[in-house]
Amino acid sequence: MSDAPPPPEATRAIYFDGVVNKKRAVTLVFGEDALEIVAEGARVAAWPYAEMRRAPAGDDALRLRATSAPELARLQLSDPDAKIRLAALCPALDGADPGDVSSRKIVLWSLAAVGSILGLLFFGVPYAADVIADHIPLALEQRLGRVAENQLRAIVPGARCTAPSGVAALRKLSEKLQAAADLRMPANIVAYSSKTPNAFALPGGSVFLLSGLLAKAQNQDEVVGVLAHELGHLQHRDHVRRMIANGGGAYLIGLLFGDVTGGGALVFAGKELFFASHSRETEAAADAFAAQALARLGRPAKPLGELLLRITGPEENGAFTILHDHPLSEERLQALAAQDKGARSPPLLSDEEWSALKGICAGRGKAAFENDLAAASLILAKLGARQ
Repeated sequence: MSDAPPPPEATRAIYFDGVVNKKRAVTLVFGEDALEIVAEGARVAAWPYAEMRRAPAGDDALRLRATSAPELARLQLSDPDAKIRLAALCPALDGADPGDVSSRKIVLWSLAAVGSILGLLFFGVPYAADVIADHIPLALEQRLGRVAENQLRAIVPGARCTAPSGVAALRKLSEKLQAAADLRMPANIVAYSSKTPNAFALPGGSVFLLSGLLAKAQNQDEVVGVLAHELGHLQHRDHVRRMIANGGGAYLIGLLFGDVTGGGALVFAGKELFFASHSRETEAAADAFAAQALARLGRPAKPLGELLLRITGPEENGAFTILHDHPLSEERLQALAAQDKGARSPPLLSDEEWSALKGICAGRGKAAFENDLAAASLILAKLGARQ
């Protein structure tokens, strides 16, 4: 009598090798670690039990596949005993492939993707804005400024103030300020008629002084301080950074392809001119720049803070206030006071010149003011709807 083990049990099945579109009658041999597939006495494949998975089948047959086999390879059998045996031998018969992604992983990866996008928006884009802004040529910066200025003219058509004596006073003030500020480029300071008590700068060198701010100013040092502050924003390219950061991808794509006058830039220019908002650090840097320029002129820095605080106080709930452009706190006012070197030189303008500057928009009249305000409100509403 022989002591050799009995031959492995065999089961008939149908086999598709996944390469040729043809079914083959095969015999299955249950080995120790793998299921051997035999055709015409020769082994054609061996599927490890750990790699075998159930495949969809439309009848009572058991259809199998293996993770290491060709993607379309299938094995089909109907023997009830073989089904039971395979269910016991295959630990992951109804499990997922090693490369499959579970729903939990999909959710986690999705959350990670969302977090990455938010991180890019809050940290990546502002960082990119800082880097890009410092390397934009002056010609391109001026081009961006013209886009924004054209949109401003559409919002407040024909609103520039041109009373000759007032223009002369503003020019004198501008020349003295720019000489003390030592700007990297020339600035063009103009007055516009608007009830909005504000002043703002645009990329490329334009600074707009609104008559609403002139009306609120109690002395020329307050206006001088505001203009020096705006020159600080120009010097630091703060508005270029804001256009890049707020315009986001649309601006960056436009910059790459030369379309710096695209719709995204126009919408930004129109909607953000009156509602710009800088960070505390940016405002503090512009304040410090203003204080240094005023010290060179022998004029005080504290009046700047006094004007801003006076405007933001009683008009805090208004639709148009300087609060939108200059978030101010007692801490900021104290910082300006600490940098104040006092009045060591005569005022930059004579009393007559100061009066002329205050009245630079006097010729436009109440009706023009109301028309400008209505036009601005209408266009800003349309721009808001487009976004």
